[in-house]
Amino acid sequence: MPVIALTQEMGSLAKDVAVRLAETSGLAIMRNEVVENVSGKMQVAPSLIRRLREGKAGLVERLGADKAQIALYTAEEVFAQAERGNVVLRGWGATCLLRPVQHVVRVRITRPLPLRVEWLMEHLGTDDRDSAEAEVRRSDAAHAARMNAQFGVTWGDPLLYDLVLNTERLSIDTCVAQILALASAPEFQETPESRATLTSLALSARVRAALKANDATRDVDVNIESRDGQVTLTGIVVNEQEKADAERVATSVAGLGKVDNRLGLMSVSRKFTYAKT
Repeated sequence: MPVIALTQEMGSLAKDVAVRLAETSGLAIMRNEVVENVSGKMQVAPSLIRRLREGKAGLVERLGADKAQIALYTAEEVFAQAERGNVVLRGWGATCLLRPVQHVVRVRITRPLPLRVEWLMEHLGTDDRDSAEAEVRRSDAAHAARMNAQFGVTWGDPLLYDLVLNTERLSIDTCVAQILALASAPEFQETPESRATLTSLALSARVRAALKANDATRDVDVNIESRDGQVTLTGIVVNEQEKADAERVATSVAGLGKVDNRLGLMSVSRKFTYAKT
């Protein structure tokens, strides 16, 4: 059940590679499903999620957006798709989110900036090179800022990937052949251990998203670890009610008897605790 995570650098031809991968190997492609599912959970227009991720949102939209919520729902979707297997995941931080999972092939598709600018000019039907270049650079900056903020990494660092392919030098078919060759290597075969890692990450992501979605636990910031279907909550909460609420929400996801609540209570005077609004 191969899982291949690709980058989505503008003008890199990553989309073409993903489509050919799917056609060649019968894999599903995940891309728009994330937008639809995240926007549905947040009850906002899909176009707003796209603008926020592409750095095109206006000031009011940026200030009003819950970026933490978007990140949590995005991670939940990526892990859910990866659990199903037989999929190409393009963008959405999949290469970083799935880094701990040994059988996931993480690939960066790239090519030089001038060629990416020419691609955008052709795509838009324009001869305004300066505007096209500005758009590509804006897109790159948005991706770099998001990856740094969410994962603390430098976007484009080759050590984040198992394979880096330059579509200036390689055809789409050659890129596909290289990716499939790596996916068939012994190092990237699914094992019980790698499957367990993915399952645990997916469960933790579902619990985090559920806590964020629930009004009673929206502001609770706790650590969540999952292993063999068991969820462990650690960290500090304000009072017994928050502790109970966090356990209740986590149990609704993991199941009865599957949550180990190790949350501690804040031991400071009342004037330092915050009030819920």
